[in-house]
Amino acid sequence: MGSHCAASLGIHSKDQVMLLPFLNQSFIEAGVDEAGRGCLAGPVFAAAVILPQSFEDPGLDDSKKMSHEKRLFFRSYILKHAAAYAIATATAEEIDKINILNASILAMHRAIEALSMQPGFLIIDGNRFKQFKNIPYQTIIKGDGKYASIAAASILAKTERDFYMEKLADEFPIYNWQKNKGYPTLFHREQIIKHGISPHHRKSFCKNNLQLHLNF
Repeated sequence: MGSHCAASLGIHSKDQVMLLPFLNQSFIEAGVDEAGRGCLAGPVFAAAVILPQSFEDPGLDDSKKMSHEKRLFFRSYILKHAAAYAIATATAEEIDKINILNASILAMHRAIEALSMQPGFLIIDGNRFKQFKNIPYQTIIKGDGKYASIAAASILAKTERDFYMEKLADEFPIYNWQKNKGYPTLFHREQIIKHGISPHHRKSFCKNNLQLHLNF
């Protein structure tokens, strides 16, 4: 995507607040975030991103604040300019077994493990994490709106999960996952009540949120 397209998306706004590049520049630092915690269906995705010391922030921000087009632009930018990145998941079955918090952390651990270079420090979006190996870390509430590497991780996790749910929608069209991505929209909830759950639904979420009588 060229500079004209970038400008048309409002990416280089004069009012853009530049995110901080690093929390601890003395180490190879990875930003980590997840996507899909509140969904009724599908895995939770996590990404870990290491940015180079020379990284120039073109207007990165929390993926939730971006349009679909902006997320896709920044996805390509991150994949091109990151020093290292990895994306991983925890399945709906794992979410049911160990709960969504632990599954989100598991997905984060898998993403960190898959990085092509070993980080010396981790910055994690949110306020809950379990140490991975012996790597020091810092949790940061709303970190995806403060640090570039966490914002980058949020974009990769979000876009990768969206792609995944769009593919699943071809197999299970009744739930409209190509639009709701597994989140508990009214239509999605009505379809679950009407047609039941799929193998990709989180049984614990459907049971608790929709008061379905599920045995598992």
